[in-house]
Amino acid sequence: MGGHSNHQESFVSKYIFSQDHKMISKQFLMTAVFMGILAVLLSVLFRIQLGWPGESFTILETFLGKWAPGGVLDRNAYLALVTIHGTIMVFFVLTGGLSGTFANLLIPLQIGARDMASGFLNMLSYWFFLVSSIIMVFSLFLEGGAASGGWTIYPPLSALPQAMPGSGMGMTFWLLSMTLFVVSSLLGGLNYIVTIINLRTKGMTMLRLPLTIWALFVTAILGVLSFPVLVSAVVLLMMDRLMGTAFFLSDIHIGGEALDATGGSPILFQHLFWFLGHPEVYIVLLPALGISSEVIATNSRKPIFGYKAMIGSIIAIGFLSFIVWGHHMFITGMNPFIGSVFVFTTLLIAIPSAVKAFNYITTLWKGNIRFTPAMLFSIGLVSTFVTGGLTGIILADSALDVSVHDTYFVVGHFHIVMGMSAIFGMFAGVYHWYPKMFGTMMNNSLGYVHFWLTIVCGYGVFFPMHFVGLAGSPRRYYDESQFAFLDGVADLQPIISVFAIIGSLAQIVFLFNFFYNIYRGQKASENPWKGNTLEWTTPVEHIHGNWPGALPEVHRWAYDYSNPEHEEDFVLQTTPLKKGEHEH
Repeated sequence: MGGHSNHQESFVSKYIFSQDHKMISKQFLMTAVFMGILAVLLSVLFRIQLGWPGESFTILETFLGKWAPGGVLDRNAYLALVTIHGTIMVFFVLTGGLSGTFANLLIPLQIGARDMASGFLNMLSYWFFLVSSIIMVFSLFLEGGAASGGWTIYPPLSALPQAMPGSGMGMTFWLLSMTLFVVSSLLGGLNYIVTIINLRTKGMTMLRLPLTIWALFVTAILGVLSFPVLVSAVVLLMMDRLMGTAFFLSDIHIGGEALDATGGSPILFQHLFWFLGHPEVYIVLLPALGISSEVIATNSRKPIFGYKAMIGSIIAIGFLSFIVWGHHMFITGMNPFIGSVFVFTTLLIAIPSAVKAFNYITTLWKGNIRFTPAMLFSIGLVSTFVTGGLTGIILADSALDVSVHDTYFVVGHFHIVMGMSAIFGMFAGVYHWYPKMFGTMMNNSLGYVHFWLTIVCGYGVFFPMHFVGLAGSPRRYYDESQFAFLDGVADLQPIISVFAIIGSLAQIVFLFNFFYNIYRGQKASENPWKGNTLEWTTPVEHIHGNWPGALPEVHRWAYDYSNPEHEEDFVLQTTPLKKGEHEH
């Protein structure tokens, strides 16, 4: 795979065993899109059950067969759908789709490198991701059903194969899939870190890097430090399941019989899981925030406000994300003093998050704004990030958390932050860099339809959940109509389900826009958005090595928009400084 651009490749070397970062980013994106379709379908199926419990729906029997006898969803199948939906969305769509796609696409292009530090490791990273995805999907078709312990797979439910049908083979597949996923993340993450540190072009100092690269850099560091902890938890859980150890088990009775496992602690698992689980939130959010920084600056035609403060906030979020995991565990019997430390650190992380939100708003202020679909999704991200962040402050306070822990309030908060903010960042990235990925343009009108349907339905689904949660409605329950105290909010569940169904159908607009325009879209120019960063200096046709001649040389930062010393409203990073001109 040399640097020359005219060699012929076979189908296998170009599309399957490709070591070209641009092709690998498309592979990640296509796999994430497929997994996203599956996860959204699963959520629609269990939302039907939650909206209209016990009623018969032919669609359920059509899709699920024996798991929905007579069109009514089986209890065990419900738990399996919830578990796999959560797992796929968090890991395979958001982590794989955001980091996998955009780190691969943007890092070499925006730092002025020919490719990643190791094309081979990059290829392996995708292949581990693909195999992991296939195993996770395959687990849905097992005799006993897929893993059913919730996406957090807390023991003892997940540690005892006899606990429920989904704790058998389905759970083993889940654990195997996640291990391979972590291998993929580590291979990718190490590659991204080395590439950013070592392969920057001449003049590309760390303080001239676009914020997208800073975000992806810190994300990769978070992944490399936190994912191995998940693997350690998974290995210990496998030993509990298969070898008779008791890391997470103690004094368990099943079917009136006492198991001989003693001395373990299920709380240990929670500590290990959330030590990954909370950095994971920022592994997903930081790339989305980085993408938004780029899109908002480009479409406001203004320099990003507070560039160094934004870098500082990315680093602060990265650091603090490691010392907040305990806020998921306030009601586990944790020492109240330790609980109060976690309250403090969690409220502390709101500061760099607020810095980002204010800087976005200030960048937009009095900007010459172009409302492209990417821009709308980025502004939507700022909206959901603030909304979800405010409910997070309630959950961060241990005294308040006690009353809403494990209710729909948490589900609402989590989905507005991850299910909307991160997804919006992903959509913004796809709309913005689509011309670079495929050489064609997406249809703007369809993009507007997609955005408005998605944001209205998104808020329609997740905002009412807060009220359902405040009324005391527990999460992951199969049928809540049996509880008289929830009659006051019983009408909200069908409304949530209707919004969820319309919102998921709205994604068909995106899918059509995405796939149709790959082949039939209007041909893109080299720099359709008039951006400053280096990727807009590469030719439209993909070539190995990104630039046909010498690598570009960088003379200024990435956000020289509307610079009064220049006639054009954008100045590429490769433009030398004029005499007497100062960098920002």
